[in-house]
Amino acid sequence: MTLEDLGYNSELEEYRKEHNLDGFGIGRVISEHKDRFIVKTHADEFEAELIGNLRYSANDRNDLPAVGDWVAIAEYDEDKALIHAVFPRKTSLARKAVGKLGQAQIIATNIDFGLIVQSVNRDFSVNRLERYLTICNASKIEPIIVLSKVDLINTQGLGALLDQIKKRINNVTIFAISNQSQQGIDEIKATLIKGKTYCLLGSSGVGKSTLLNSLTGQKLMETGEISESIDRGKHITSHRELIILENGILIDNPGMREVGITNASDGLEMTFDEISKLAQECRFNDCSHLNEKGCAVLAALEKEELDPDAYANFIKMTKERTYFDSSAEEKKQKDKNLGKLIKQHKKRRDNNKY
Repeated sequence: MTLEDLGYNSELEEYRKEHNLDGFGIGRVISEHKDRFIVKTHADEFEAELIGNLRYSANDRNDLPAVGDWVAIAEYDEDKALIHAVFPRKTSLARKAVGKLGQAQIIATNIDFGLIVQSVNRDFSVNRLERYLTICNASKIEPIIVLSKVDLINTQGLGALLDQIKKRINNVTIFAISNQSQQGIDEIKATLIKGKTYCLLGSSGVGKSTLLNSLTGQKLMETGEISESIDRGKHITSHRELIILENGILIDNPGMREVGITNASDGLEMTFDEISKLAQECRFNDCSHLNEKGCAVLAALEKEELDPDAYANFIKMTKERTYFDSSAEEKKQKDKNLGKLIKQHKKRRDNNKY
């Protein structure tokens, strides 16, 4: 295996030379467990931890390594290493941190494609697909939709679901698969590109880990039986992990109950491109598309030229983004005020010495 098989490229090598990291080993974080990280190099895997300077200079959890990051390491014991530097991220896939005001949680980094997995049974929701599309678009990650468990419905039912998606979502590749019958698995394999990184996204029990097993031909991840009471698989994956495939790199990701929107304005515009185009014709530049006169979006809605469900989902996520922005600004101001208090306290303490 080479570093290029892990996704290493000329830009990363240039950064390594420019920042005098030639004396360190280079690896990629393939899993994280609190303060410990598993780092894979071209030849070995190391259990790694941060040097003190990196740990104490981090402002929050997002400044620390995440699955997918490239790091410079130094081995200090058998299979043990210290992380001395984290390379800049090409992309960073994030969602609103659950229960934390104005904070984003990094899902994974340096992703090229997001595989949005949704089962055709009770999990199916175009609204949820648009949420995942938005966080992918906001991160400049190409989304791919994977409809799983198609063995549970007939051809007519599958066609109806595909029509629902295509009515609201354009220009996104869609695969219909069954891990039971292996339908569609070869088609996905054929599209995987060596050196590119794919991240599995979706709710618990939709078949992400089973898909991973199908793509590798091995039972790398434990999977649960489908529960008859809730009509979906049991959630198994408990942490993110990067796995090297014959073609491409895949990050398995725990199912997410909440997919909160962060400051994803570009992502919303790309996901709801029809609404974005209409918005350019609104009378006011800051139109909220709720009740303003001269709103082209509301006019299209009245003429039934715009899908009302898509509009409702757009408004809901726009409000979430606005709330996140205001919460982030509030948190920033609180941190700034706290910083001032600490400086004042230090100044008073130093003055008292003399």
